[in-house]
Amino acid sequence: MSLLDYFKTKKKPSSTASTAKERLQIIVAHQRGERGAPDYFPQMKQEIIEVIRKYVKIETDQISVELDQNDDRLSVLELNVTLPEK
Repeated sequence: MSLLDYFKTKKKPSSTASTAKERLQIIVAHQRGERGAPDYFPQMKQEIIEVIRKYVKIETDQISVELDQNDDRLSVLELNVTLPEK
């Protein structure tokens, strides 16, 4: 199940077990993406979140920090923040 499938199939209320299973799948997919990340990535990610929180009141689920390593020479740091409306 991909993340997109999760949102497509979220039409009816699901049982607690299936909700827990879906959340676990999302967590596992997220952790797989961080396997090849450098050792400093978790700390850098946390510091980026703290800096954003100095200026904007947001929850952890409103921030996504991903590191994509295409090959040995190219790494892309992607930061997505859902900012609150004024």
